[in-house]
Amino acid sequence: MATPPPRLIPLLEQFDFAHRRLRDRLTGPHMDSGNGTDVPVDPLTDEEHLWEPVPGCWSVRRRGDGPGPRATHLDGAGEWGRDAAPFPHPSPAPLTTLAWRLSHLAEMLTLRADHTAGSRRLTRADYVSSGDAAGAIAAFDAGATAWRDTLAGVDDAGLDTVGLCTFPHGSDPEEPFLDIVWWVNQELLHHGAEIALLRDLYRGRQG
Repeated sequence: MATPPPRLIPLLEQFDFAHRRLRDRLTGPHMDSGNGTDVPVDPLTDEEHLWEPVPGCWSVRRRGDGPGPRATHLDGAGEWGRDAAPFPHPSPAPLTTLAWRLSHLAEMLTLRADHTAGSRRLTRADYVSSGDAAGAIAAFDAGATAWRDTLAGVDDAGLDTVGLCTFPHGSDPEEPFLDIVWWVNQELLHHGAEIALLRDLYRGRQG
């Protein structure tokens, strides 16, 4: 395997850590506390995956049940879809469930990998969300692996290439690829932290 460009290495290390830490937060039996200490973690259950902490949440739903409050449709293909609406989105924005956030992350990683080194044809309409916790975690892990494998094939010139990724739901066609790599890391860190907080709230409500 080729050695990554030096300026990509810190971003790869950050991505690997964030991916591993979020996966461990979801699967257990332990996660890294951040200082090297293992903290016990229960595996994500189907009930927690779809838990709506307040009324009016956006979530992942069975297609036959239709979209949730203020959503106009369910994104994706298959039995389950993710609550969505065209721009401008509802304001104030609906609180989103752990299932919604995990599906969003998995879809983003999968589609960006495809639009960088794959068919460049996948859309949100093609993505299949999972209604169960195990399926959602597996999809997230697969998307993260696909994105990481894509990054392993990018050389130094590719990092400066504008539009190397043609992902249609972001600024990818107008940005150098290195900026997109940075942004994907921020999305993983941002939504990973939200998912961790939702897990804490769910555990707290049970006493």
